[in-house]
Amino acid sequence: MSQKNLLFRTQDEEILDTSRLDELERAFRAWTGEGGRTPRLSRLRILLIFLLIRYTGAKLQEVLSLGPADLDLQARAVIYRSGENGPPRQVAISQKLAAEVGELLRAAKDCPERFFAVDPAYVRKKFYERAEQCGFDKKSGGPEMLRKARAIEMLRNVPLPAVQRLLGHSSPNQTTSFVSFSEDDIQEVARLYVERESGRRTSARNSFYGKVLSLADDKVQTLVELLTPAGDRIFSIITNMSSGRLGLAPGKLVTAEVKAPWLALERCDAPGASSAENQLEGIVSRVTCGGIAVECVVTLKDGTELCSVLTAAGFNRLRLKAGEPVRVLFGAYAVILHAG
Repeated sequence: MSQKNLLFRTQDEEILDTSRLDELERAFRAWTGEGGRTPRLSRLRILLIFLLIRYTGAKLQEVLSLGPADLDLQARAVIYRSGENGPPRQVAISQKLAAEVGELLRAAKDCPERFFAVDPAYVRKKFYERAEQCGFDKKSGGPEMLRKARAIEMLRNVPLPAVQRLLGHSSPNQTTSFVSFSEDDIQEVARLYVERESGRRTSARNSFYGKVLSLADDKVQTLVELLTPAGDRIFSIITNMSSGRLGLAPGKLVTAEVKAPWLALERCDAPGASSAENQLEGIVSRVTCGGIAVECVVTLKDGTELCSVLTAAGFNRLRLKAGEPVRVLFGAYAVILHAG
């Protein structure tokens, strides 16, 4: 198996990264457009099953059990009913995906109501075929592996407790601060993520989801204090005009982004020597060295990954390596806010 096709390997499992998942999606879409009307309707089912697993991380059986009442396209949500294993859970989907689901269902309006009632073995066979078509190991394109790939994809930017809830896992032990985030808040965090994911590609690779704790303004600027579900506090300074345009108020959920070059690093084995308003501690998880710059990925306690880009000389002075604790520093002016 070529390394270019994979981002993660866990034990004997190969998990596709975002670019490979996108490649797999393109293969499904091209395959769906082939053939006559009857084969196309059958393929629409498979495409829709793939999209729901790809973007909601659901189990195959959960998707195959969906009925019309479980698709709330106006609210842009899918309701998975896990039966005896637990209560129903609602998972947000993007406006773009909701529109496409509606279009696909209308194209198959003459099909039985149980649109998703497809033989699981047949679904797996078609998933494996598309994966092999892309040059991947067939198992990496299976429903279970796609679910894991989606979980890893979301964990880069969405707090671990939120991802676990959305996937239907048992809730982990939560910090006191996380308790202040209601189920509606968690759904809003997911909605903010999927809309940002589907609507634009940004170079600001570091994202936080937070609730506005406080606002302090003067004649020109506003200091915004956010609380993340993991309990971290993020500070941003924006203009009063921007604060008004975003409709900021205590309790409002927003997305905060910081570009990789604006993140500085500091070793944790020495007292802090920075006046940066934002200081978060994590573990170095990956280091990619270039001749001019070094990309260092830091994993915070809630699983969020932050990417810092430093000069090679600056990184060498820090003497950091994977597995070591590190402090991530960035100023309040470096934080860009987005409201849903």
